[in-house]
Amino acid sequence: MTASHPATYSRLQILLHWVIALIVFFQLIFGEAMGDLGRALRKGETPEASVEFLANAHIWLGVTLLVLMVLRIALKLTRGAPALVPGPRWQQILAHSVHGILYLLLLIAPITGLVAWFGGVHLSGEVHELLKPLFILTIVAHVAGALWHQFVSHDGTLMRMMPGRN
Repeated sequence: MTASHPATYSRLQILLHWVIALIVFFQLIFGEAMGDLGRALRKGETPEASVEFLANAHIWLGVTLLVLMVLRIALKLTRGAPALVPGPRWQQILAHSVHGILYLLLLIAPITGLVAWFGGVHLSGEVHELLKPLFILTIVAHVAGALWHQFVSHDGTLMRMMPGRN
């Protein structure tokens, strides 16, 4: 294995993958609280405590997500990542594309959310909201690919991202 293609992901890379996945899951499920908070504030109302908590969690987890993604990218650039398993060219292109889109979304979503909330840029908020369905589709493609490798190809790809496997 070369420096750019180690045999396994590092423990930190695996930890970042799963922490980021949990944050994204939370953001997708509870992100609607941001709209509820915004509506309450625009009407001059006091938001419910749960709405305020979830909205603030969404904001700060977005900041955390952005920081973790910068760290994840730095690790990928310095440590590398295991090479794709051998397979048809279309499969490798698809894998690179899905990962690339995920990385872009994991950077663009928190940035547009922060610009919208702290900068008051309405267009940024619109873009941020439009990313949700694209995020969901890309995650479904990512998970489907991982499951395909695990249960159809039986090539061990999924196991490379499991804790304790390296």
